[in-house]
Amino acid sequence: MAVAVREAARARVLRPRQAPARHVVDPVLLRRAVAHLRLRRSLDGRGRVVRGGALGGGGLLEGADRGAERVQSARVPGAQPRLLDVARPGGGPARCPHRRRAGRGLRHVRFRRASVPRGGRRDARRGERVLGRAGCRPARGKDGGVTTTLDRDVATGRSPAAYIVGWDHLELWVGNARAFAAFLASDFGFDVVAYAGPETGVTDRVSYVLEQDTVRFVVTGALGPASPVARHVRAHGDGARDLALTVSDARGAYYSAVARGAVGVREPWVDEDEHGRIVRARIATYGETRHTFVERAAYDGVFAPGFGDEGLPPRPVGPDVGLRAVDHCVGNVERGDLDRWVGFYRRTMGFDQLVHFGDDQISTDYSALMSTVVWDGSKVVLPLNEPADGRRKSQIQEYLDYYGCAGVQHVALRTDDIVTTVSALRARGVRFLAVPDSYYDDVRRRLGDLDLPWDDIRRLGILVDRDQDGHLLQIFTENVTDRPTVFFEVIQREGAKGFGAGNFKALFEAIEREQARRGNL
Repeated sequence: MAVAVREAARARVLRPRQAPARHVVDPVLLRRAVAHLRLRRSLDGRGRVVRGGALGGGGLLEGADRGAERVQSARVPGAQPRLLDVARPGGGPARCPHRRRAGRGLRHVRFRRASVPRGGRRDARRGERVLGRAGCRPARGKDGGVTTTLDRDVATGRSPAAYIVGWDHLELWVGNARAFAAFLASDFGFDVVAYAGPETGVTDRVSYVLEQDTVRFVVTGALGPASPVARHVRAHGDGARDLALTVSDARGAYYSAVARGAVGVREPWVDEDEHGRIVRARIATYGETRHTFVERAAYDGVFAPGFGDEGLPPRPVGPDVGLRAVDHCVGNVERGDLDRWVGFYRRTMGFDQLVHFGDDQISTDYSALMSTVVWDGSKVVLPLNEPADGRRKSQIQEYLDYYGCAGVQHVALRTDDIVTTVSALRARGVRFLAVPDSYYDDVRRRLGDLDLPWDDIRRLGILVDRDQDGHLLQIFTENVTDRPTVFFEVIQREGAKGFGAGNFKALFEAIEREQARRGNL
């Protein structure tokens, strides 16, 4: 009877063949193991994560190889790699397995080596089902993939956007932080509220924090040529490096983004001092721009640990400007990349598409662009521009040529009274793009029924537009950096949710006049 049972089992279950030992603890792969975690996804067909329990252990096991793409910081909190199994395509199990691997002999029938039925998940390297002890089946989702708490967040729609509270700060990397901070203070009316540098224990850079109502800029400069800040400025000039977002849970936002495909730049870290603690994490977006998730509910200091408020410059003399909030930040991306980055924000960040403008809507006789606006459904609005075909070089292509890659083109700052704000800015020395008088003759014919101070609007060079929800007033500065890459917008919204589509032609023509002066049109 016993012989018959053994023969029946041998007929149903395939014993693992002997093969050259491939089950090793590779230190390079072990360092990368958790970075390849993709939660029920394979990484370019190279990495696949399964629970170690499926192979007789209690930790994580990952099939990967040295050729797999490096991915920063894609780790599930609390999950430590205990074993790395390196398998070869078409190869068998190890001849000298790790002591935590299921013992040799007959495997349970449900874990036998066999082809994967249609629709099933494959082991990334062998194309086989996982071998293991009976009763040690890993937790699986509906598609057969390994399930974790982050899978459940993704499945239930817990995207990074769900954690976002609003804008935290915009960090600018510049060649001379002291001078740029002084410029923002004197010309735009910002207050310097904090400083970090050698005096506060920071050795490779200096940073000035400037605030006006809810708008916060961090202006950072290098202390040496080897600093990442110095290298960035040499390559791109002054520009926005980090669009930082306040979130309710930095770890949750980060791991949700990475699980959805974001490239992690820095895993969640905690900074503490006598004022409390801040949790931050960072991912990459277009070009060399970053998004830092900032959780600061448990901190009541001036900005963050490592910053102080002693010895700060006094507030410059000048009229109050009245900037209230960041309205939107506009990014320029390379030709052909618009859909890619719109997809990134929709798929990875959980944003929605607000509006799209085709090249037939944003064009002049010489140049054109395409633009799509994405947002988190509340406060964070990100228009993305791509150059389109035209007779001359567009402003977007000029930006890309000077900056060297995709990046932030301009920041729009909201005010409640644009006439007062622009009057104060002009008095402080801010220069704006010139608008021809013919624009105001046309806009009065189109929008003359609006009760607006038309004489002041013409005198100050303010643009006006209307949509189905209301109207808006806006104006654009000249470039504020040496390279023609970065400028500011001031905007007042009276119900309108658009971006001044009726002003695109006038704005483009004004920018083209500046391009012509530089010889770049």
